[in-house]
Amino acid sequence: MKLTGRQREFLGSFLDIYHQAEEPLHYAHVAERLGVSKITAYDMLRVLEKRGLVRSKYVIPPEGRGAGRSTIVFSPTEAAEQLFSSLTAEAQDIADWEKLKAYILERLQSRQIDEYKELLEELLARLPDRQSPLLFVTEMITAVLLSLQLARKGLAEQLRLAGFPAELGLGALSGIAVGLTFMENVNRRVTTLLLKQSRRYMEMLKRVSPEGQERLQEFVREMLGVFR
Repeated sequence: MKLTGRQREFLGSFLDIYHQAEEPLHYAHVAERLGVSKITAYDMLRVLEKRGLVRSKYVIPPEGRGAGRSTIVFSPTEAAEQLFSSLTAEAQDIADWEKLKAYILERLQSRQIDEYKELLEELLARLPDRQSPLLFVTEMITAVLLSLQLARKGLAEQLRLAGFPAELGLGALSGIAVGLTFMENVNRRVTTLLLKQSRRYMEMLKRVSPEGQERLQEFVREMLGVFR
């Protein structure tokens, strides 16, 4: 489910307040806690309700509290809890991904064959146990492009000229991995390991958010730039 940055921030704050109160919240209370107007809080809660992330109900205040008229309160749905949990995990993935990206690009800058081979072996050893779609796809892409570069210098550049990743799409990498098996000067053990992961690559790629795929495309462009 795609939310704006403001909606994600509001939902996270609303969940925090709800968990502290342990009861449905009136929009005025939410507004006070967040330092926004009552209208802003109410409108945002209604937007989240339309997306199935918040539910509302009318209640009558206990005797002695208020004028006895019904008032509206809001609580998060299970979908909101699940979404926020996934957003939190994705935020951690992005932090880990930034470190991984910097690490890979730094290793590639050496332009040394032995360094490339060592990095490739390191990635192949990690791939089977990678659970994060973003990190798995990043390392799989790197492993395939490294294999191309080690097989014949200039192949990665030809791939860039052919339109990878923009025109061909990141999904084309699975076919490129298969194509490695028909090339000479390719480590057969490496290609076998990559082929074993090619189906999982497509499954993992589908689980990467649109924002994550944009990050991956930019990473591929930077990596291909190093190989030029």
